[in-house]
Amino acid sequence: MTTALKSIGTKQKALKINLDRSIYGSFAEIGAGQDVAANFFKAGGASGTIAKTISAYDMAFSDAIYGEEESGKYVCEPRLMKMLNREFKLLNVRLTESAAEKRFFAFADTVSALNYQKTNESHGWIGLRFQLRPGGKFNDVVIHVNMLDNDNILQQQALGVIGVNLLYGCYFHHEDPERLLLSLLDDVSTDRIEIDMIRFEGPDFKEVDNRLMSLYLVKHGYTKAAVFGPDGNVMQPYDALAKKHIVAIRGRFRPVTNIFLDMLQKGVRQFENEEDVDDDKVCILSELTLRNLEDGAHRINEKDFLDRVDILCSLGQTVLISNFHEYFKLVAYLSQFTKLRMALIMGMPNLEYIFDEKHYTEVPGGIISAFANLFGLKIKLYLYPTLDEQGQLINLKTFRPAAHLRGLMQYLMDNEKLADIKIYDEKLMSIRTDQVLDQIQKGPGEWENVVPESVVKQIKENALFGYQNK
Repeated sequence: MTTALKSIGTKQKALKINLDRSIYGSFAEIGAGQDVAANFFKAGGASGTIAKTISAYDMAFSDAIYGEEESGKYVCEPRLMKMLNREFKLLNVRLTESAAEKRFFAFADTVSALNYQKTNESHGWIGLRFQLRPGGKFNDVVIHVNMLDNDNILQQQALGVIGVNLLYGCYFHHEDPERLLLSLLDDVSTDRIEIDMIRFEGPDFKEVDNRLMSLYLVKHGYTKAAVFGPDGNVMQPYDALAKKHIVAIRGRFRPVTNIFLDMLQKGVRQFENEEDVDDDKVCILSELTLRNLEDGAHRINEKDFLDRVDILCSLGQTVLISNFHEYFKLVAYLSQFTKLRMALIMGMPNLEYIFDEKHYTEVPGGIISAFANLFGLKIKLYLYPTLDEQGQLINLKTFRPAAHLRGLMQYLMDNEKLADIKIYDEKLMSIRTDQVLDQIQKGPGEWENVVPESVVKQIKENALFGYQNK
């Protein structure tokens, strides 16, 4: 695990890079001034580092240089990649005589800083393409940031700092990607910048798993949630979730069992049958919270995390890693991306958890405030029934919250915020994930009948979750 090390300041970082005559490249910044390049100019000795700076601020000039975007957006990842491609290529074309002794880089950002009316979303894409050896193959590090300062100048200053940190980290912390990640917010706090996506690519990062980097972003508080797709590629949350019908299901997935798949499939089918749901716009999220990843000592086993993710991805799932222990925080987060109808799919024990007031003692306004966020205008909970210890079916008709909360329960029912999943398989209700996990660790056995066949194969072939073929 990476340990915290005292970092040097922004000016000292810029100066150290400037004094290294092997590091040489270009800066291309769109939308928020030239604050990254400015830090290198102000540090002194910039002539040894900067080949060129450019700010293609006007859209016509930007299109003439980098080409038009089909989406019409300028603050997007495709625009950033075009900038990196062009600027790095130009270095190699125009500076052939220096190529044998210089480690070239191209820094680029495309940013929407706060406008005069303060009505826009302030965010940006930042990337670095760089060589670690003269003439060597290049690497890329790309991040997406949300700028949280309520002042345009402060946002530009924060962007200038994070740009220096990225360049410095790639050259001086590349052997330790987690430390590189942690260094990105040196001299700037999470109150000012959120990093919700990071991607490492290139020969010097071939051992880096970007899903693990997403976990680090959440673990270290750089963002509340991170997303990656079934192919394992990290995704910027807005790009993954915007204007979608979001369906989320939370679990430990250790392992995925047949009841999970039945719950998900039946719940999604019922949701898609709602009148105002366009099934072509449905995005299904399997959510892993940090708490569900921790062991008894509040540590996260990274291999165990990746094992669970491998299984989810093999089942075609888009994965959300979050720090939202309470459901109402998850819904509040998802609601910023869409105004379309959303759903949470869960078992009845989760509804019991939601109605337990002890979980809201730290929430101003208590359970009423939490429920106001959880049960917004466009959200419904779909509940899969369960069996109690006596074998009795528990669903919305038989669920009994505390007496003083029954009026609240009735309000939710009257306003169609809760729905039983109507089609279910009662034979699956006896499955208990903890018992399945215990059985897996004993080797081949009955657990293979309650776990999807493809998951059984992965567990056996890769010895997942402590499996031993005894």
